[in-house]
Amino acid sequence: MVVTSTQQAHGASAHAPNHTAWTYVPYPVLIADASGTVRHANPQATRLFPDLRSGAPLAGSVPSWLADGHVRRVTAQFDEEAVLSGAVGGRSFEAHPTVEDDGDVVWWLVDDTDLRLARENLRVERERTAFLAEASNTLLSSLNLERCMEVTGQLAAGHLADAALVIAPRSGSRLPVVTCLRGGAPRRSWWDTGPEEVPGLAEALQGFPPVPSQWIEPSSAPDWLVPEGFGPVGSIVVTPLPGHGVPAGALILLRRSAGAVFTESEEVIARLFAARAGAALSAARLYAEQASLSQTLMQDLLPPVLHQIAGVDFAGGYRPSKDHERVGGDFYDVHPGKAEGDASFAVLGDVCGKGLEAAVLTGKIRNTLEALLPMADDHQQMIDLLNGALLNSHHTRFATLVMASAMREAGSVRLRVTSAGHPPALLVRRDGVVEEAASRGTLIGVFPKAPATTTWETLAPGECCVLFTDGITEGKGGPLGGEMFGDERFRQALSQCAGMPAEVIVRHVQMLVGQWVGSGPHDDMAIVVIGAPRAHHLSAVGGHTRGRFTS
Repeated sequence: MVVTSTQQAHGASAHAPNHTAWTYVPYPVLIADASGTVRHANPQATRLFPDLRSGAPLAGSVPSWLADGHVRRVTAQFDEEAVLSGAVGGRSFEAHPTVEDDGDVVWWLVDDTDLRLARENLRVERERTAFLAEASNTLLSSLNLERCMEVTGQLAAGHLADAALVIAPRSGSRLPVVTCLRGGAPRRSWWDTGPEEVPGLAEALQGFPPVPSQWIEPSSAPDWLVPEGFGPVGSIVVTPLPGHGVPAGALILLRRSAGAVFTESEEVIARLFAARAGAALSAARLYAEQASLSQTLMQDLLPPVLHQIAGVDFAGGYRPSKDHERVGGDFYDVHPGKAEGDASFAVLGDVCGKGLEAAVLTGKIRNTLEALLPMADDHQQMIDLLNGALLNSHHTRFATLVMASAMREAGSVRLRVTSAGHPPALLVRRDGVVEEAASRGTLIGVFPKAPATTTWETLAPGECCVLFTDGITEGKGGPLGGEMFGDERFRQALSQCAGMPAEVIVRHVQMLVGQWVGSGPHDDMAIVVIGAPRAHHLSAVGGHTRGRFTS
């Protein structure tokens, strides 16, 4: 700094002006006049600028950024508070000007190299943190495995390398690969070759720690590894993509020979990114596996299209209690007879409860009834055995059901109907009269015995038998929102359907009940219609494939 004291006391230059004196300061200081002539320089300044001499021109003695800045300062081309900055001998300096009363400019030079490095490191760290946060959000926004691999490649190529390859675990005899160049679109491919040809890749796919890039010779990369048009490879990073307990794949980063090699800190960021990408890929793969498993397990629970079986029309419909669910506690199955002339067996039931828990018991009842099909001629025996099975299980739920064995006899359909604690089947005659089947019984899975009565019914051409669950009649809605659809309204709807095909009746009932309940809460709803066709049945074109629906 400039202070007023004696020049001799502080060893000032003999050429220094009388009004200025120097004290010791730890950083370079120099003074130049308005003409650009050096007036003074302290020892730190002369050590920094060896050509600096009093009386000599500033230009040529100091770097151009400082000499040109002095000219701009004395000509008032920049603000008095403005600070110059530039490099000196590989270091970074700031030059702070102070204008004296006589027009001389004092330049204080401060070495800010470490400060700039700290700021740069902070900037880089913030950018990396922002990148990792963006990567986490982007990767976890999708549970589609293929999309997740593509996003991983795009993020890695855009922020970490000139090209990135995402390799998934082997599928059969091939390796699924996504390749992406910086600024390009991801491209999917399959590798038939072994990963052993790429240094560190086989280990990465097994989850071993990454191999430092300094240990991988770029020239060892096989031609099929390098994207087309990429050019010579200058540096390679191979790192595993750690998943949830098992490796999710591997990530390969490539830089061109003209670019900078991967630094140790960049490899750390690559591993942090790989950890996030591996977690996302693992979650997507787990979701895909669970979705596939659920689809497989649910395949028998989904409604097929029911057709005519041995001259008898069958149609069914189901609506779960919640629109986002596909399974529930209502179910129905239709099984054709084993031989020509045997009755087809239909069953519709309602398990206590809703959702997945009820569906589990529904599946058990379905499987048990299917195993009991050889006894389908004796409905009571099937009910007794099913009742015993439920009593001996860990489930505390109960069920109601109604069975119907249907067989074509001449132009009519002969029915055997048995109800076990279930709403009675309804018979829709040709003249629109709706009758109840006389069968009654006890619900299943509660008492040691479940007695039921079986009734015989005959359907003339154009008549039908309707099996349904109470979710239809107890559905609440209507103009005021709280009135049940009710038995009477349901029977009126069926009466209007007299003579209609079974499929039309099902759709008509579903439409009416759906309009009644609207978007309000309701129970599971299931309906099966067994009809006697009006047309003469030709056994050669009759259906013979098992029809099954389980909600």
